[in-house]
Amino acid sequence: MKLSMKRNLLPLVALQLAALALVGITAPADAHHSFAMFDTKKTSVVKGMVSKVEWRNPHVYIYVHGAEGNGETKEYTIEGGSINILSRSGWKANTVKAGEEIAISFHPMLNGQPAGLLDSVTLPNGTVMKQE
Repeated sequence: MKLSMKRNLLPLVALQLAALALVGITAPADAHHSFAMFDTKKTSVVKGMVSKVEWRNPHVYIYVHGAEGNGETKEYTIEGGSINILSRSGWKANTVKAGEEIAISFHPMLNGQPAGLLDSVTLPNGTVMKQE
């Protein structure tokens, strides 16, 4: 191959490498935001005491000890959106506090684990906070 042909191929090779690098960087970010593990066709409600709130990115988590039908309690891990998403819906870092009794509505996990994707929270004073 002549030297002039090799020089003409360099921009094409550089473009292909850049495209591969971009795919490699964005693929994990897209996978992180998949909601395929939640049954978005169903909504469950658990009433119980908040044990912990993790107000941090990339997602806010609310942990609730809720009563099962057999009288036992389970800790549910409910995943919310980012701080930015919840803030735009009127939430603040202290909207839900550990020790409060709440009712939390969520889309359950497909695998039956006591966890889900946040839909709304009914606070002790009756205020309903939705995740928009």
